[in-house]
Amino acid sequence: MKPANSLLSSYGTTVFEVMSRLAIQHQAINLGQGFPDDRGPDPVLDAASKALYDPPNQYPPMLGVPELRQAVAAHNKRFYGIDVDWQTETMVSTGATEGLAACFLALIEPGDEVVLIEPLYDCYLPMIRRAGGIPRPVRLTPPEWKLDLGALEAAFSERTKLIVLNNPQNPASKVFDRAGLEAIAELVKRYDAYAVCDEVYEHLCFDGRRHVPLMTLPGMRERCVRIGSAGKTFSLTGWKVGYLTGPEHLLQPIAKAHQFLVFTTAPNLQRAVAFGLGQDDSYFDGLRDSMQAKRDRLSTALAGIGLEPAVCQGTYFLFVDAKRFLKPGEDDEAFCRRLVTEAGVAAVPVSAFYLDRASAPTDFIRFCFAKRDEVLDGAVERLADYLG
Repeated sequence: MKPANSLLSSYGTTVFEVMSRLAIQHQAINLGQGFPDDRGPDPVLDAASKALYDPPNQYPPMLGVPELRQAVAAHNKRFYGIDVDWQTETMVSTGATEGLAACFLALIEPGDEVVLIEPLYDCYLPMIRRAGGIPRPVRLTPPEWKLDLGALEAAFSERTKLIVLNNPQNPASKVFDRAGLEAIAELVKRYDAYAVCDEVYEHLCFDGRRHVPLMTLPGMRERCVRIGSAGKTFSLTGWKVGYLTGPEHLLQPIAKAHQFLVFTTAPNLQRAVAFGLGQDDSYFDGLRDSMQAKRDRLSTALAGIGLEPAVCQGTYFLFVDAKRFLKPGEDDEAFCRRLVTEAGVAAVPVSAFYLDRASAPTDFIRFCFAKRDEVLDGAVERLADYLG
């Protein structure tokens, strides 16, 4: 029989899925999966329930219901001072991942180069490669995750079509500072490129940091598409509602790609997200403060065991240095397998987030702290018992 697509077929089962299956098999506490374990905010759930019985429930507009697109425009103005025409500069996607796919399919021509900052979210590579793009990685390494501006500049060329900027970054938990953003903006302008900005953790910046969209920097308004996520902002990852903001000349081709991927998104969920984005500051501040408290709770406890945390400035992921517990010849993936099968706690190896795993750091593992306190405490107890 004729083979399936060779590129996508080449990707095996991800280490994330492997660890999750092992967690189920061994009844482990799963801190590897990157999602909260609560049900989400009741007012937003109530809004979705009410909207379900408030017709229509048929195909909503391809770009999204007006209520949500208006709310996205208002959210941009409220938090970042960005003036947005909701009718021409916003679009709703079926999750941020579908929005990313639409961006890549719409903007990349075969042979275009795409700058990526690793460690990176695992969906970027297959989507970019399937669109014909050639990845040009710039590496961050734990524990400080410092951006090498020389390496960043070297990754750009006349063939660069765009950079993917994940800020705050999953999985490095880095919030890019003004100097780093200005360096990125200067290169984007110098090489006449675009920036696809994955900003789904925009409301999860810790220790007084503020999220600064690349779009707000001089000369970047017409070169950036920024993507938000109800899944991350409202702890409702199963809803798969994303929203894009960008200039009309970029959003038009992106909308055409979106049209042929999923066309549209559940209307009651869109209306509930519109309500959610309009909540007062106490919701957004509370989300940030609660996640920062969970970060502190887990990082302090793990440090007490001897798992030294890397810098964590945002998102809900924490890397720790596991080198003192690695057996001779054991790497981060083998250590994670040992933890889930013998200690009953699932984590994810840092090397899984790099293009070249052979040269990637292998001393660090990742935990997700967007879990109930008793779950975090239970995981720490098991780790302490196992690691001694």
